[in-house]
This record gives sequence, C-alpha cells and structure tokens, in this order.
Amino acid sequence: QVQLVESGGGSVQAGGSLRLSCASSRPMYYYYCMGWFRQAPGKEREGVALIYIGGGGTDYADSVKGRFAISRDNAKNTLYLQMNSLKPEDTAMYYCAASRISSHCGDANGRPQNYEYWGQGTQVTVSS
Repeated sequence: QVQLVESGGGSVQAGGSLRLSCASSRPMYYYYCMGWFRQAPGKEREGVALIYIGGGGTDYADSVKGRFAISRDNAKNTLYLQMNSLKPEDTAMYYCAASRISSHCGDANGRPQNYEYWGQGTQVTVSS
C-alpha cells in the first residue's frame, strides 16, 4: 500500500520561506514521477512542480518559476518543495502526488487525475 504524508506547512509573511516534505512509504524508484499540487478555496487544484524520479528532470508552473524548487532524497524516500519569496497568492492546501505511468506525467501543469497516489495535504498561508 502506498502512503504519501506531507508536512512542513504553516503561516508565514510575504517574502518568507517554507520547505514542504512528502514522505513515501515506498522507495522513490517505485514511481515514474512525483509532483506538488495546490488548491485554494474555490479554485481548482493546480500543478506546481514536477520531478522525474529516474532522470531528475524538473518542471514548474510559470507562477512559481524562480521561487520554488522541487527535489527528492532517495535515501529518505522523501520529496521536497522549497518555497521562497512567498506571496499571498501562494496560500493554498499543498498536496504531494505520484504516478507510476510515464504517459501520465507530462509537465508541471499535468492533470490531477493522472496521478494515482496522493497525500492528505498540508496548509500554507501567506499573509501580506
């Protein structure tokens, strides 16, 4: 059984930083790609960042390029999202997701329904 557990969310002021973690119950190589999504109240879930587990290639939504960085630690079976220069519009529930199907991965703007595994989410709130 696959479990993804996010942590690291919280409340920060604009311009601050947070690092989200996603601990996997399976080794990272179990997945073809992993990603971070976010969902603000009243809005659709949107892709934020993607990483290909094998090659390490990454992709980002335009709204977070240059501010967010996705990475993984294979030894710890953990995915990370370093978020810098946070803005109030970054406020959302952040979810970790994973897929074992290469054709489902695409880019950071991938459809949420393409990911088979999800965490429960961690809240990020950025105040102005």
